[in-house]
This record gives sequence, C-alpha cells and structure tokens, in this order.
Amino acid sequence: MKKIGLSYSLVFICFITQAQSKFKVLAIAENGGHHIQYSTRARMWLNQLAADSSFSIDYLQNTDTIDETLLNQYQLFIQLDYPPYGWKEKAAQAFVKYIEGGKGGWIGFHHATLLGEFDGFPMWQWFSDFMGGIRYTNYIATFVAGTVKVENKQHPIMKGIPTSFMIDKEEWYTYNKSPRSGISVIASVDESTYKPDTKIKMGDHPVVWSNEKMKARNVYIFMGHSPELFDNDAYKALFKNAIFWAAGK
Repeated sequence: MKKIGLSYSLVFICFITQAQSKFKVLAIAENGGHHIQYSTRARMWLNQLAADSSFSIDYLQNTDTIDETLLNQYQLFIQLDYPPYGWKEKAAQAFVKYIEGGKGGWIGFHHATLLGEFDGFPMWQWFSDFMGGIRYTNYIATFVAGTVKVENKQHPIMKGIPTSFMIDKEEWYTYNKSPRSGISVIASVDESTYKPDTKIKMGDHPVVWSNEKMKARNVYIFMGHSPELFDNDAYKALFKNAIFWAAGK
C-alpha cells in the first residue's frame, strides 16, 4: 500500500509540475548571416532561462510553417534578428491576426526594423506602421558604444534596471524619422555619448518601445547584434523582463 501511495503521489506531482509550466515560446532567427553569433548566444541563454523558469521554447529558421494554428499554440513570439520582409503570405497574415487580436505577446530585436525594399522584396507596410511608421535609412557599420537612457522607468520591463546603462558595441540604425509619435517610448539612446563619435545620427532616437494600439503585449528592443550583449547584466534583465511581461506572466 505504501508503494502504491508513493507512486500515486509521484504521478500527481508530475501532473502538477506540467500544469504549472508557465507558457510556450516560439522564437525565429535566421540560420546564417552576420547576426548568427548573436542568435546562437541568445539561444543558449534562452534555453537556460526556460529550464530555470519552467517555460518551453521552440525555434524556427524561416516562416514556411507559420500559420494561425501554429502561432495560437504559443503565448509569446520572439523575433530574434529576423527581418520584416520575405515572409510567406500565410505567415504574414497569421502574424497580423496574432498581434491585432492579442493572441499572444511579441518581442522583436534589432533586425525587425530593417524596413524598406531589401533582397527584391517590397516593404511590409503593416509592419512599418506597427513599428511607428518608420523606414530604415542607415546604420553605423563601424560600431560604437552608446548610453541607453530609460524614459519610462515604471514600465514592467524596466524593473531592476538602472536609469541609464552602456551598450559597448552596436551598429545603431537610423530611420527616416523618430517613431515616437506612433509608439510609446520606453528607452532611447543618447547619441551624444557615442564612442567613437560618428556623423550617423538621427536626433531623437528611441531604441526600446511598445505599440499600445495593438491588443498583443509587444516590445521592440533595438540592441541585438553582438553576442557580447549577453555579458551585459542590464541587457539580460531587460530581455528577461520583456519575456515575462509580453507573455502576460
């Protein structure tokens, strides 16, 4: 009788553990290109965080299999250095419904604002509007350090993060305009802190923001090129906070 009771208890505990698995995450990243080192390091960090925090994570390298049925299985979609062009039409339509319908949360990094005509693909206008109506214009190919200043300290993704923090190496993008009028800015980069200095600047330069017009919890985090970002405590805290906030946890 004791063995039966113990066995039943173990089964019950396993059931509870599975039931308490917090949420499911789907992440997409290109399998190549000059962002592969960041994506590889991000995947290692995400896998460890998922194991430590009892959520599951799956990965995609392209949009071929994305549809409504797939996305609806996940509480969070992470766009890790994956551009907003070249998506399969079915995937694009499913993503729009996912975001506009609040089916789950979204975090986009870096390459997600590479908005324009690239590789023979037209600009995805819906995605540009989602990101504040911007178009990519330039980037700092030589990389510079810059200080990120938090503008909305009360936002949950900024919990435990200092009011300013240094990013040591980034190829800061510039856009045809600041997205500020179309989104809610959470943090911006102070271009006067660029080291070494550069003429590639845009003035008002948000780098972390959310589009509160959408039902889905969403946040864009520009910084996402160098794998060294995962040696930055403020960046890791921002990433982790964003995951749990966007997933509604």
